[in-house]
Amino acid sequence: MSEVLPEHVAENRRYWNAMAQDWVTPGERRWSQDACWGTWAIPNSELFLLPDDMAGHRAIELGCGTGYVSAWMRRRGASVYAIDNSEAQLMTARRLDEVHGLDDIEWVHGSAESVAQPDDSFDFAISEYGAAIWCEPASWISEAHRLLRPGGELVFLGHHPLAMICTPIDGSTSANDRLERSYFGLQRLDWRDAVEDPGGIEFNLPISSWIRLFHTIGFDVIDYIEVKAPDSATGTNGTVSAEWAKDFPSEQVWRLRNR
Repeated sequence: MSEVLPEHVAENRRYWNAMAQDWVTPGERRWSQDACWGTWAIPNSELFLLPDDMAGHRAIELGCGTGYVSAWMRRRGASVYAIDNSEAQLMTARRLDEVHGLDDIEWVHGSAESVAQPDDSFDFAISEYGAAIWCEPASWISEAHRLLRPGGELVFLGHHPLAMICTPIDGSTSANDRLERSYFGLQRLDWRDAVEDPGGIEFNLPISSWIRLFHTIGFDVIDYIEVKAPDSATGTNGTVSAEWAKDFPSEQVWRLRNR
């Protein structure tokens, strides 16, 4: 029997399988680098998402894409379980794993909203533009909480809500200086009718709703970072220009601890 998937999971699987080839070269570049984060490739020394030493850690990447974050964790000594919704993205991850000769990364095809691992399996969970934006928030945050041991940490990076409400609903231009959609209505962003790069269903929330969700599920907030583009940044990446992102936060980072 064929697997029956929620609409957003099925659409995002189709979308990422179709565009996976576009991310091979960026994935190859990131596999060859040390950890650097987000649209603006900010070094881990400046945007501290990964410990330098992860020896003895059992880590999971939720929405691993081409797998470079998993590679960075493995090089720091962690054993890694990496799950992604796209078979095509995982093909790239597995190939690059062989090229770089890493071991103890388990590559798994599936949704980060439903992970076939027991409760309390991991010490550390991370998502950079994976589950962080492509999965329904209550579903994937609850699943991360289930998977983490008490005291375990969840770190995730994705679009800042302000960047989303300043991006036209039809995706026709990058973020601008107008409010294009309701902040308090922010939840599901369906890009299938977008003018540029049509496809995919993203999610985001108002900041207060994120905090309320974490508290309800059982996470404490360790830190919250609103990411500013470096002064040296140029051009436009995705829906945000460097000049816009020097004045307004284009990305956000949440660091959470399982109670």
